[in-house]
Amino acid sequence: MIKLILSDMDGTLLDSEGKLPPEFDAVMARLRERGVLFAPASGRQYDSLAATFARYVDTFLFLSDNGTMVRRRGQELFSNVMDRRRALEILDHAGGRTDTISVFCGKKAAYLLRSEKPERYMDELSKYFREIRLTDCFAAVEDEPIKTSFFTPAADAAEKLYPLMRPYADSMQVVLASAYWVDVTNQGANKGMAVRKIQERMGLCPEECAAFGDYMNDKEMLESVYYSYAMENAYPEIRKTARFTTRSNDEHGVMWQIGQLLDQGLC
Repeated sequence: MIKLILSDMDGTLLDSEGKLPPEFDAVMARLRERGVLFAPASGRQYDSLAATFARYVDTFLFLSDNGTMVRRRGQELFSNVMDRRRALEILDHAGGRTDTISVFCGKKAAYLLRSEKPERYMDELSKYFREIRLTDCFAAVEDEPIKTSFFTPAADAAEKLYPLMRPYADSMQVVLASAYWVDVTNQGANKGMAVRKIQERMGLCPEECAAFGDYMNDKEMLESVYYSYAMENAYPEIRKTARFTTRSNDEHGVMWQIGQLLDQGLC
């Protein structure tokens, strides 16, 4: 029986307009009746997830910042903090570009450089980071880094940002998070690592867990559960990774598939 369901947000649970499926609350009520725990698992900041799921903040398990921060009922269960000097080195490596935005993702907030004029893209950035602070220098930030992120408004992260971060691929986790984002975390720090820690803490096996994803930052999470679902709109490698495929995010595939699992008595 499935006891834990994890879902990515953008391109997976949310539709192309960034909205939750209209049947979300009804499906969550059915899961609650069966004692199944739901967990948003996203590259988004915890505060962003908590705002999206305000009515569930004391109910859901939250895997934010690609699994480097896990919280429940507002309390940190565990995190994966980067070496500060390493994080600053990576941020500096991408610095000075006029066509990208660099983000120091800390436990307290996301920090953006004033010099990169992030206000140009604040509508987009605020989808992922609710607690945002501007700084003149990343070295002046008094926070623990859990992730460094890089945004390109041209949706060419695979061609522009990923190659830029490739020198760190041997020592860090460099992941293409979407067409717009590349994230860098500690080696092995990803959604899959977080899922395995949760499984150990809760005494769950992969056959008791389901997960939904669409992009490369979901790969390890999908590999950590038996009921792994790629969205119909998923990145090709994710479709190969997942054991199953479900409807697209615009067809509310996560909700539809959970309904199927409930109807089949699998959770």
